[in-house]
Amino acid sequence: GNLMLIDEALTPDSSRFWPAASFKVGRSQESYDKQYLRDYLTSIGFDAQTPIDLPPTVLDNTLKKYIEAYVKLTGNRPELN
Repeated sequence: GNLMLIDEALTPDSSRFWPAASFKVGRSQESYDKQYLRDYLTSIGFDAQTPIDLPPTVLDNTLKKYIEAYVKLTGNRPELN
């Protein structure tokens, strides 16, 4: 009779969170997850077998997505070292 959460729930990667102000039916949504990175990898034909170095802009933009999600959820900026 006990419910156990084993993995993760309600994180930007396990759930899809979209900004309500920019939501539009029938198109890809802005999101707070790694879809930005997935879209980039698809656009360059990444085969998931060959290691690659990501461009700094892709790394920076991916980090910004996670920071934005953190701020929306907590109201605080993360302390990054």
